[in-house]
Amino acid sequence: MLKISVVVRAFNEERFIAKLLAGIRQQQGVQTEVILVDSGSTDATVSIAHGFGSRIIHIPPEEFTFGRALNIGLNQASHEIVVLASAHVYPIYRDWLGKLTSPLESASTGLTYGRQIGNEITKYSEKRLFARWFPEQSDFQQRHPFCNNANAAVRRSVWEKYRYNEQLTGLEDLELAKRLQSDGLHVSYVADAPVVHVHEETPSRIYNRYRREAFALSQIMPGERMSLVDLIRLWTGNSLSDLYHATLDRELTKNWWEIPMFRAMQFYGAYRGFRQKGELSKELKQRFYYPAPLARNNAQCELAQRLVDYSDETLQKDGPH
Repeated sequence: MLKISVVVRAFNEERFIAKLLAGIRQQQGVQTEVILVDSGSTDATVSIAHGFGSRIIHIPPEEFTFGRALNIGLNQASHEIVVLASAHVYPIYRDWLGKLTSPLESASTGLTYGRQIGNEITKYSEKRLFARWFPEQSDFQQRHPFCNNANAAVRRSVWEKYRYNEQLTGLEDLELAKRLQSDGLHVSYVADAPVVHVHEETPSRIYNRYRREAFALSQIMPGERMSLVDLIRLWTGNSLSDLYHATLDRELTKNWWEIPMFRAMQFYGAYRGFRQKGELSKELKQRFYYPAPLARNNAQCELAQRLVDYSDETLQKDGPH
């Protein structure tokens, strides 16, 4: 029985965290502990997590960074294999944890991350981003450092040596992967370990997310830049591409306005993030991290057996099984 610690960062995640915890409960062939690192939730997040038997660690909002929350959670992990999950993702299959962590059986692999897809409320442009960033084919020895801690796994012994950068405003996952690869360790992408990643964001929150990540990227890779011409070119090209594909998918009517808006916030946020200089003020940190609130064949039968059950009964908070 594989023993896995699952570290979840959370802030006001009551809408979806029960689905994540129910999905973890139904994983096959593993024994899990869940460590919730909460940075000041004022909704039912903590009580829901308690109901599922999670261990809760509280950190003050003013001390939060993504890297610090991960380091605190990993420090409390009891097992060598640690999965990192966003509180607003949930697995599709019962073998998610086994698939995601399998590359870590090799000592040459330092980090793995899995596929992400959207659901019915995901913005069309973000679904296209997911399809580009998280393809259907695995890559167990990828050459680039891209990864994503919304659905990832690391060996605790590797983390103890490298740890996450606590000063970055985002992309702490990419920065760690870059250091691992520099030292000869592999980063593995596992397409067969998907989660649904739910973003319900206003335009201002989309802008804030990409601004924060671009500011972090400018620190990780100082040579990266984005000009005003780049902004206009990227917004125009990506908007037109999305609109074209939405037409092919017969989804243009409900997305014709949302597509250019999403892309505008994405690239304007990135543009502003790359232009941000110096240390962040307390007020800007607050804005970055706490924005304002928002009949089958045999193969099919085998696939159905892997599916996680999200019926109402499985979401009841009656403690771990």
